[in-house]
Amino acid sequence: MRRWFAGSLLVLTSFGPLQAAGREEEVDLGMMTRIREEGFTNSQVMETAEELTDVLGPRLTGSPKLKEANEWTKSQLTSWGLSNAHLDPWGPFGRGWSLEHVSVDMVAPFRTPLIAFPKAWTPGTNGVVRGKVVQATLKDQADLDKQKGKLAGAIVFLNPARALAAPDQALFKRYSETELTDLSHFDPAERGNFNREEFLQRLRFGRKLRAWLAEEKVLAVVEPSERDGGVVRVMGGGSRNVGEETGPLALVMAAEHYNRVIRLVEEKKEVELQLDVQATFHDGDTMAYNTVAEIPGTDKAGEIVMLGAHLDSWHSGTGATDNAAGCAVAMEAVRILKALGVKPRRTIRIALWTGEEQGLLGSRAYVQQHVASRPEPKDEDERLLGMGRVRGPITTKPDHAKISAYFNLDNGTGKVRGVYTQRNAAALPIFTAWLEPLHDLGAVTVTNRSTGGTDHLSFDGVGVPGFQFIQDQADYGTRTHHTNMDVFDRLQKDDLMQASVVMAAFVYDAAMRPEMFPRKPMPVDKPEPSPSPSPSASPSSRPEPDAAPSPSPKPSPR
Repeated sequence: MRRWFAGSLLVLTSFGPLQAAGREEEVDLGMMTRIREEGFTNSQVMETAEELTDVLGPRLTGSPKLKEANEWTKSQLTSWGLSNAHLDPWGPFGRGWSLEHVSVDMVAPFRTPLIAFPKAWTPGTNGVVRGKVVQATLKDQADLDKQKGKLAGAIVFLNPARALAAPDQALFKRYSETELTDLSHFDPAERGNFNREEFLQRLRFGRKLRAWLAEEKVLAVVEPSERDGGVVRVMGGGSRNVGEETGPLALVMAAEHYNRVIRLVEEKKEVELQLDVQATFHDGDTMAYNTVAEIPGTDKAGEIVMLGAHLDSWHSGTGATDNAAGCAVAMEAVRILKALGVKPRRTIRIALWTGEEQGLLGSRAYVQQHVASRPEPKDEDERLLGMGRVRGPITTKPDHAKISAYFNLDNGTGKVRGVYTQRNAAALPIFTAWLEPLHDLGAVTVTNRSTGGTDHLSFDGVGVPGFQFIQDQADYGTRTHHTNMDVFDRLQKDDLMQASVVMAAFVYDAAMRPEMFPRKPMPVDKPEPSPSPSPSASPSSRPEPDAAPSPSPKPSPR
């Protein structure tokens, strides 16, 4: 006899389905055994992850490498027997951008190489250039007025030296039983606060600063990484909009190297850097694409169960934990089901999203086109916010009534420890039953909390059940998230195999369920909370509005 959520009883037999007292929630234990056997014995999840990372490499939205990844995933899914594999266009996204080379050296008062990466959508140097280092804080109009006419040809370090923490924080972390228990308790204050006007002011000043830096003929700007230990966390700068000012080259430098340069400047040394950055803007195709494929359903083929992850990444690493891991797991889940010859009642549809790092753009566009739409932004503030697109009344489309549930994976390489219900109380007993035969794999927790920061929000925001799994944090928040260390070697094979089995099991259970998945009431006419940029972010940053509200383990902001 097993314990059922809220005191009901759950009976497990070796001959039949799991059933909850007072409500049948069937789980085919024979199929669970087959899914586990295929997922752990014949796994291809690491081969898929290696192709996405080592071979295809960084996959910034709009870049040629991401479009190669679109084509490869479509071909791979087709080779496994999925149907209707295609690239679903959305956009226009804007200019693509790719990095070919970066070299940053201090050449005075002595020579030494420095670790740094450029922000996406900022220009290269067009050859080797040299410039004097100047530390100048540029946070508001008064700072610009103070520095006007003083920074031409300079390499401007935008921050003072950054204090580094003692190296006593665990780099790799799994949830403890106590933490999982705490996570299962509902927290009514989880959504946090958002100052919309403050966020807009930062976005507006970022645009003004880029134009000012270009007008002042600043050679480059440099900021310290938010991580220690030579780890460089870098995202976007400049602008991806054709014809809009990008500003000068913007670099993020390893904090230890940044601090060394600042100390030399403070000691009145003449510090000079040599820069050689080769970066290319791609203006030919401003559209972006999601990869979509299906396992056709049978008697309920007109209804759909979806699963997915985001295919795009940043450029300093190879996007392994963010989010080749999720893509490899989602692809492995459908591979497992196809290898078993599953004939699902509902159609199973996998989607690999793009533009997630710039504000869930690919999944939001998919929902807008196929599921439910809201009015386009009417003013500049809404366009700046990006996620402000969720304002306004919802107009449903045919797929809105057809999609039973969407399952997402995007919290790194850690194993699945459970699932968030997104405050859908009706999901609690269902997920509890589905997890029961997976408890020995470590997937045990169902929480009625919501989590954010990734593509399930695009579905949840229009009233379609969308869910994100709880995952062990591993070294996602401490070392790999948006950094040069986000590479294949940071992936945990056993965890990814476990996650693939869990995802395949959930998708199968949803596809075979007699009824559609229960839904929450339709959202009221108000926006999703938008994130604010990190307090330590420079105003030259282009904030990427897809941060996760607490208590998501996905680091915030992006």
